[in-house]
Amino acid sequence: MAIFNTILNWVVPPASLVMLAFAWPTLCFINACEWVYNSIYSENMEDKVVIITGASSGIGEQIAYEYAKRRANIVLVARSENRLRVISENARRIGANHITIIAADVVKEEDCRRFVNETIKFYGRVDHLVNAASLGHTFYFEEVTDTSGFPHLMGINFWGNVYPTYVALPYLHHSNGRIIVNASVDNWLPLPRMSLYAAAKAALVNFYETLRFEVKDDVGITIATHGWIGSEITGGKFMLEGAAEMQWKEEREVHVTGGPAEDYARLIVSGACRGDSYVKFPSWYDIFLLYRVFAPNILNWTLRILLSTHGSRRTSLVGTGRPLLDYSGRPLLEGTSPSKFVASPTHFAQFSPQQVK
Repeated sequence: MAIFNTILNWVVPPASLVMLAFAWPTLCFINACEWVYNSIYSENMEDKVVIITGASSGIGEQIAYEYAKRRANIVLVARSENRLRVISENARRIGANHITIIAADVVKEEDCRRFVNETIKFYGRVDHLVNAASLGHTFYFEEVTDTSGFPHLMGINFWGNVYPTYVALPYLHHSNGRIIVNASVDNWLPLPRMSLYAAAKAALVNFYETLRFEVKDDVGITIATHGWIGSEITGGKFMLEGAAEMQWKEEREVHVTGGPAEDYARLIVSGACRGDSYVKFPSWYDIFLLYRVFAPNILNWTLRILLSTHGSRRTSLVGTGRPLLDYSGRPLLEGTSPSKFVASPTHFAQFSPQQVK
């Protein structure tokens, strides 16, 4: 068996690459035809019901506007009710058929059960569940002096997707609905300062890839992965995607390039309505996955060169040399642990769902 595996180790990778090279033009043609067909017969979202978690900011907010353009019934979920009111009014002006806002914490199963049950009680169905709640970080793991925020960060990025899915899945089966997942290229592309975030996203992607086989064709699953997403690209500022009020900003030493959240949200909703299994923004990141599998050392060397620290860690390409701000906008005092950003969730009262016509 050892000799057999040794032979396969040498034969299978190059043979697979050769086969892929010859099959690539045909696969591209088939994918293009499938894309055109699905675009023509894209799902009509008018009067259908969409639940969007993490809808109070960033990507979740922009996704809400995209569904509003399609005249869907939208349920906005986040912890900040005041912010949801503003977004619901914007979505109503854009064209949303009906909007409901519910203050809830996706890390708590009972809250997830509450907003799903309220949705079913009012609308009678769920067609799309968009898991957009996410929380990033930009600290080196060994710099952390207080680990109390770790469970919450992992909770938002993983359990904050699993719990809503678990509660909504029976209703999605009934409507042959779809789950949309906001993941990240960090789930397989290693980048410094994102260790916990990357680990949570990797777990998230693997969970939904497995769930895809379990639900078969009864419930569709669209996994969206993105590279850098910024809504304050100019002036060297960069805003990480956020979950409700749990977001923070930092000023970069360099200008960060990347597509805006609006474009990413547009691709997500269009892909979900076409029934796409994956949405990638930008798609050229995939080439790094090929290196990750077949030439990991080359990828590691390349990333080490591109992300070299040039002395101080806090002036690296993905680091910061400026004072950090917490999610309320207050400067973080010198010497305070970066983990304080996610130390404890903000508590909220149990609000009743607000209906907006």
